[in-house]
Amino acid sequence: MKLRKKDIFFETLENMADTIVQAADYFAQHLSDLSNLELFAGEMKKYESQCDTYTHKVIKELNKTFITPLERDDIMALITRMDDVIDGLEASASRFYMYNMTETDEYIGQFAEILRQSSYEIQKAVHLLSQKKLLAIREYTIRLNDLENQGDEVLRNCTKALFEQVKDPIELIKRKELYERLETTTDKCEDVANILESIIMRNS
Repeated sequence: MKLRKKDIFFETLENMADTIVQAADYFAQHLSDLSNLELFAGEMKKYESQCDTYTHKVIKELNKTFITPLERDDIMALITRMDDVIDGLEASASRFYMYNMTETDEYIGQFAEILRQSSYEIQKAVHLLSQKKLLAIREYTIRLNDLENQGDEVLRNCTKALFEQVKDPIELIKRKELYERLETTTDKCEDVANILESIIMRNS
C-alpha cells in the first residue's frame, strides 16, 4: 500500500512535468504562426487545466496519506511551483489573444526558447526524484538558474529596444507587459529549482 501511494505522488509530479514540456513546446512552435489566436490561447488553456487537475490530485492524496515519499511540505511546494510555471505560460499566451497580437519578435522568441529549455530541465529533474537520484538533480537545478539569468538579460535588452524603437504608446504597453510576463515565468522555473535543491538537502 505504501508503494502504491508513493507511486501516485511521483507519477503525478512526472505527469505534471511532462505536460509543462508539451505546453512550452507548443508555445514556442506556434509563435511563428499567430493567425488563429483563439486556438493558440485555447490550447494553452487546456494544458493549464490539465496541470490544475494534477495539482488537485496531489492535494487530495496528501490529505488522505499518512506516510509520503518526501516531506509533505516539499511535495506541496514542488507541485505548486510547477503549477506557477504552466500558469505563466498560459497567461503569456492569453496576452496575445487579449491584445490581438499577431506578430512576435526576436525577444519573445528568445524567452520562448529559454522557457522551452527550462521545461525540459524540470522534466529531467522531476523524473530523477522517483529514482532517488537526488544528487544528479543538481545538474538540472544549476542549468535552471543559468536559464533564469538569461531571461534577465533578455528582459534588459528588449526593454531598452522597446523604448528606443516603439513610438506607439499602446503597442509599447502591450509589449512591455508581455515581456515582463515571460520573464516572470522564467523566475517561476528557478523557483522549481530552489524547491528541488531544498529536497536534495533534506534527503541526501
